[in-house]
Amino acid sequence: MRVMEERIPVELKQERVNSLDGWKLEDEKFIVKRYRFRDFLKGIKFVDEVAAYSEEIQHHPFISIDYKIVTMKLTSWNAKGLTELDLQCADKYDEIYQFLTD
Repeated sequence: MRVMEERIPVELKQERVNSLDGWKLEDEKFIVKRYRFRDFLKGIKFVDEVAAYSEEIQHHPFISIDYKIVTMKLTSWNAKGLTELDLQCADKYDEIYQFLTD
């Protein structure tokens, strides 16, 4: 059973998002980032790795695949906005991306 995460306070939200590499705040409740890959299959591998991690922690992003660009969008539905878990996932996705593109 998952622990209820608390929303990041409005006054701290932009500051916390700015601490992430390349992530943008959208509609005050989502964070979004586009990842670019050399080829389609690298993007698919990235999605596979993100999916495995997301299943492990039971927190799932919106994922959009547009040829060599993968867009990730995060929010916490139970908290009705952004939580520290979303930010942790963003960091983990960046880590996965770095590993696959180095």
